[in-house]
Amino acid sequence: MKRQLRWLLLAGALACLTAGGFAQTPPPPNAAYGAYPANYKEIITNWLNASLRDPRSAEIKFLGEPRPGELDVGKGQKVSGFLVDFSVNARNMFGAPTGTQKHTALLRDGQVVTATGFVYH
Repeated sequence: MKRQLRWLLLAGALACLTAGGFAQTPPPPNAAYGAYPANYKEIITNWLNASLRDPRSAEIKFLGEPRPGELDVGKGQKVSGFLVDFSVNARNMFGAPTGTQKHTALLRDGQVVTATGFVYH
């Protein structure tokens, strides 16, 4: 009787571990992060063209492929999507180059949701 009880407890514990996610594979990125942005360079370039004071002076360097992640969009709220690291050097409102600055943009559903390192007026 004790032997059966032990096996039953062991089987129950294994079932709980499996159901708890230890033996499961992660969900596909599309489920939590949206569709992979294959045209991420175009999305970010268009967004910078609309955001920068002198977009024609912008020198953009992409620092890697999009990766699943999340960023804070304010008041402790996070949004998931694909993170893209890039650097940009452009002229400011005085016509002087800003110097190369690293940024990260969060893309979701074909658009930039938020980005780090920018000051908006």
